[in-house]
Amino acid sequence: MRNWWPSFFPCWPNGESHRGSSQRPVSGPQWQCARIIEPSILLPPLTYSIVLPAYNESERIAASLEKIFTYAERSGWQCEVIVVNDGSHDDTAKIVRQYAEQHANLRLLENPGNRGKGYSVRNGMLHAHGDILLFSDADLSSPIAEAEKIFAAMRNGADVAIGSRWVNTELQIQRQPLYRQLFGRIFNLLLRLVLGLKFKDTQCGFKAFTRDSAQCLFGLQKVERWGFDPELLYLAKRFRLKVQEVPVQWSHREGTRIHPLRDGIRMFGDVMKIRWNALSGKYAPCPTVVAPL
Repeated sequence: MRNWWPSFFPCWPNGESHRGSSQRPVSGPQWQCARIIEPSILLPPLTYSIVLPAYNESERIAASLEKIFTYAERSGWQCEVIVVNDGSHDDTAKIVRQYAEQHANLRLLENPGNRGKGYSVRNGMLHAHGDILLFSDADLSSPIAEAEKIFAAMRNGADVAIGSRWVNTELQIQRQPLYRQLFGRIFNLLLRLVLGLKFKDTQCGFKAFTRDSAQCLFGLQKVERWGFDPELLYLAKRFRLKVQEVPVQWSHREGTRIHPLRDGIRMFGDVMKIRWNALSGKYAPCPTVVAPL
C-alpha cells in the first residue's frame, strides 16, 4: 500500500498568492513549496497517473473522462486521473466534481488563476502518485488507447516517452491546417539549432515520465506556458535521460487556443530563456540522475 502523500511538492516564488488552496506553504530562501494538509489516506499501489490540463473545457471534458475510465477499466489499469483546472470561466470544475462523485480515483486540482499549460501540467505531475505519469491534452487528440504504445516504451527502459505526429505521418487522421504545420516545422528547426533537440515532434501533448524523471524535470521547470515541452526535453537531454519518440495516432481538434503569431513570439522567447537559464546555471543538478552534460 502506498501512502497518499506525494514525495515532491510544487513551489512558487515568495510573495505569490496561492488563493483557494488547501495547501500550506513551506518557506525557503526564494521559494514557497506546497504541501497537502489533508489526513493521510492509504491507496492501492498505482501504476499510472493521467494528468489532463484543462482551460474552459466544459464541452469536452466529460466525454474525455468517460473514454479514459472506460478504457482503463477494460484494460485493468491501476490508475488515477488528475484534472488541473487552469482558472476556467465555464463549468469545467463543476463537471469534474460531479464526475468525481462516481470515480474515487479522479481528482481535481485548481490553479491560482490562469497560469498556462506548462504550470498546469507541472502542478498535476508533482501531485501524482503513479509509477508512470502521463499527461494528455484534455480533448484526447491522441486517443487514450495510444497510451499503450507510450507505456510499452517505458517498460522497455525509457525514462521519458513522447508521442509524435511526425515519426509516422500516416497515423494523422486529421491534420492541422497548413499554416499550423508550417509554424510547427519552423519551430522544430529553431529547437534543433538553439537547444540541440533532434526530435521530429516536441509539441504533441502526449508524454509520459517515470516517477523519478518527473520529479527531477518538473521540479526544475521554469516555463509555464506553451514553451514548456522543449524545456522538459532539453533538461532530459542535459541529464542524459533516455527519451524515446513514439509514433501515435493523432487528430486535429477544432477549438485550439494557440495563436500562431502571438504564441509563436512567446515560444521563441521561451526557447531563448531556456538557453539563457542553462548558460547562467539556473538548472541545478538533479540528485536522481547522473551529472549533467
